[in-house]
Amino acid sequence: MERNKNIAYQPTDGLSYDPAEEKYWDPVALDKEVRRTFEICHGCRLCFKYCDSFPTLFSLIDNKHDGDVGQITAADTAKVIDSCFQCKLCEVQCPYSERDGHDFRLDFPRLVHRCVAQRTRRKGLRLRDRALGNPDRAGVLARASLGLANLANRMRVHRIFLEKVLGIHRDKLLPDFAGTTFERWAGRAGKIKREAGGEVVLFQTCYVQNNEPQIGRDTVEVFERNNVDIRCVRGLQCCGMPAWEHGDLESLRRQARANLEILTPFVAKGAKIVAINPTCSMMMRREHPALVSPQDRPAAEKAAAATMDPSEFLWSIRDEPRFNTRVRSAPGERLAYHAPCHLRAQAVGFKGRDLLRKILGVLPSTVVECCGHDGTYAMTKEGFAPSARIGKKAFDGMKDAGAEIWATDCPLAALQFQQHAGVRPMHPMSLLARAYREEGAV
Repeated sequence: MERNKNIAYQPTDGLSYDPAEEKYWDPVALDKEVRRTFEICHGCRLCFKYCDSFPTLFSLIDNKHDGDVGQITAADTAKVIDSCFQCKLCEVQCPYSERDGHDFRLDFPRLVHRCVAQRTRRKGLRLRDRALGNPDRAGVLARASLGLANLANRMRVHRIFLEKVLGIHRDKLLPDFAGTTFERWAGRAGKIKREAGGEVVLFQTCYVQNNEPQIGRDTVEVFERNNVDIRCVRGLQCCGMPAWEHGDLESLRRQARANLEILTPFVAKGAKIVAINPTCSMMMRREHPALVSPQDRPAAEKAAAATMDPSEFLWSIRDEPRFNTRVRSAPGERLAYHAPCHLRAQAVGFKGRDLLRKILGVLPSTVVECCGHDGTYAMTKEGFAPSARIGKKAFDGMKDAGAEIWATDCPLAALQFQQHAGVRPMHPMSLLARAYREEGAV
C-alpha cells in the first residue's frame, strides 16, 4: 500500500462482495477496499474484543506504522486476514455494515473471504484445505474403515501424523463418525417420501449426517410431536462452508447446486427448509444468494427466504393449538444456554433458549460469547490455541452459571465446550425430545 493519510471512508470503485463480478478477482480493486476497510476499523475500534484480526490490525497500525494505514504491507494484511475465523460477530456489531444500509457498505468477513478466494485462485488449495473442505468425503471414508478411523483418531501416533501431514492439531478433540448415517435411518424409518411436499424439509447438515445422527432423529421426533409435517430427503451435501472457508468457490457452488436441485421442489410447494446447524442455515440464508453461480441465484434466493433454524420454526407456531408443552420430564431449574455466533449473525434471536423456557419451564442462563471453534479453525495447528483462548469467556460463563444441564444449538460448539470446559452441551432438540419421551429427570 502506498502512503496516504487521507483514505476516504466512502466505497471505492473496487467494492465487490460478489464473485460473479470481474472486479471481485482484481487484486488492485481488492487492495483499495482493504485499505478503506482498515482505515474505517482503525477509526472505530468497536470490534477489538472478538477474533485476533482486529488486535493484530490495531497493533500494526499503532506500533509499526505510527498510525498510518497507508503503510500496511501485503504481509501485514495477510496476518490480519489469517486471524479471522468467520464468527461474523464484527459484522453483527458494525455500525457501518451493508446489511444495515450504511453508505460505507462495510462487511469485514466478506472482505476476508475475498482475500482468501483470490489467494486460493493464485496458489491453489493445500492438502489440508481439501481434507477439511469436504466433510462428506471424510464421512464416507470413515465408514469404510469400519470404525478404525475413530480408533485412529484417539491414537497419539496417528494424531502426530495428522498434524505433520494435514496440520490438524494433535490435541484437538475430533468428533466420532457414526456407524450409519442419518439418511439411512430416515429411509428405514419411512421418513423419506417420493414426492415433494410437507410443511418442512429437513437439511440435516453434513455433521448430523456423518457424526451425530441422533440430533437429526431428535429433531424429527420433536417436530412430529408438534404435529409438523416434516420430510427428509436423500442426497443432500455439505452446505459448502468448509470449502468456502478456504476459498474454494467451485466446490461450494457444486454442493449448493446439488442441494438446490433437491430442495427447490419442496420450497415451490411452500415448505420451509429447516437446517439443524446454525452455520449451515447462515450459509443458505445469507451467503448462498451472492456466492452460487448466477444461473442458480433465483433458486438460492427462494431457498434463503425459506430457510429457518429448528427452534425458530417451532417458536413461530407457539400460539397454535398443536404446539406441544406436555412433557414427561424436565431438567430442573438450572440450565445454561450458549448462543452460537452464527445464529446471532442471522438476527433471529435466541429461539432455542426461548423454547426451553416455554416448554420445559426453566429459566436458562444465557452466554453469548464466542466459543472459538468457528468452522475448522479450532482443528488447525495454528488455530487450536487461539480458539481456546478466545473461547475462555464462553467456557467461564457457562461454568459460572452453576447449571446441571448445558445447551447449545451448535454441535461444534458442544465439542469445544467438552474439551475446554469439561461439559458437552446438548442440542435444544435433543433436550426437548428427551423431555417428551422420558419419565424422570433429563
